[in-house]
Amino acid sequence: MTAEIPFRPRRPQPPRPDLKHLLQPNSQHCFVCGLSNPYGLQACFYQTGEKEVTVWYTIPAQFQGYPGVAHGGIVASLLDEVVGRSVMGTDPANARLLFTARLSVRYRQHVPVETPLRLVGRALKDRGRTVSAWGGVYLAADDPETAQPLAEAESLLVAVPDDTLAQMDAEALGWKVYPDCIPEE
Repeated sequence: MTAEIPFRPRRPQPPRPDLKHLLQPNSQHCFVCGLSNPYGLQACFYQTGEKEVTVWYTIPAQFQGYPGVAHGGIVASLLDEVVGRSVMGTDPANARLLFTARLSVRYRQHVPVETPLRLVGRALKDRGRTVSAWGGVYLAADDPETAQPLAEAESLLVAVPDDTLAQMDAEALGWKVYPDCIPEE
């Protein structure tokens, strides 16, 4: 017998209400962005610049490693997703999808649970088939101009092969932009 795990994602309100049109697609079952995955993070991502993505997220306590500290694997998962989305765009029909070939995470300070965070992913060098990207985790309350990352990642991303893309059923995956991803104030 398995117990139901009650989970309600905690997505802090983005500081700019004009971001709604910059919302990226989500799926239903992905661990990081799957909105119907009761065991996942259910994070929503915004295209906040050219080849830049931001997510505002509060990691629930159920994803802690040590008391009060987010598990490093959860932090790495969020960083992997935010760097991978840096060149995705906001149109689900024309999303640029990439696989992670390499991800190197540096944990500078502990990442707290139950605390609003801001994660940023940026494409550094786009070579067409491969992309080098960087991502950082910050406290959402910190000034974006002076904040130091709690953790950061460097990544090498590679294009998903055409035959793999051809087998993907975006509709079955629930791959689309969900306007209700933006939380109520």
